[in-house]
Amino acid sequence: MSESRGFQFPAKMLSKAGAGERIACELRMRIISGMIESGAILSENKLATDFAVSRSPIREALKVLASEKIIRLERMGAVVVGLTEKEIQELYDVRLLIETFVFERLVRMETDQLSRELSKILEMMKIAIKYRDADEFALQDVLFHETIIGSINHSYILMIWDNIKPVMECLILLSMRMRIEEEYEDFTRIIKNHEIYIEAIESKDRALMIESLHLNFDDVQVQEKVEDLWRSQQILSKGAVE
Repeated sequence: MSESRGFQFPAKMLSKAGAGERIACELRMRIISGMIESGAILSENKLATDFAVSRSPIREALKVLASEKIIRLERMGAVVVGLTEKEIQELYDVRLLIETFVFERLVRMETDQLSRELSKILEMMKIAIKYRDADEFALQDVLFHETIIGSINHSYILMIWDNIKPVMECLILLSMRMRIEEEYEDFTRIIKNHEIYIEAIESKDRALMIESLHLNFDDVQVQEKVEDLWRSQQILSKGAVE
């Protein structure tokens, strides 16, 4: 699959992905950002031409997106459904439930190694901010939380995370791209919140864990996310035509 300026999902996050997965990630990003609007019809033939691939990886990608319910497969083609405000809120509800559960398990576990891993990731996040690399920051942010979730070695919790991760990645990418352009100073707060995460894990202080969850999730309101997506769409559209 050829790369171009029009691609919005970062290639660095797809180093081991096959053609179908890469196309699914790109289409997911375009749909969630609003570049492909709800109600649009996706044609297998046109997508195959656009992505310079056969129809097989296109079908694979569309099946994945249909399983996530952001498109609907019909005889005339795939109909874009997109995400509603309620669904965005529900995604963050699930993520909050997962991390609350994980934190409770971590209270009873040895966490020194986890703290070291998270501290290393946090340093990479700081470097990404320094160089205004929103995509790298988003990649490290996802890795930070995935490392916490994976640390308790709970296969079903990890399965739930894996199911919501693709859409969460897009939401985080779009939010960070918008913030790097319009709210750069807000990254100081975001880094501080992640430092409190690590402190809570190290101290096994439930009250601090609750505080860290509130700091990281209380500002994740549906309307804010919708506005982030709208502004991100303007940024992406501007970049595509330059």
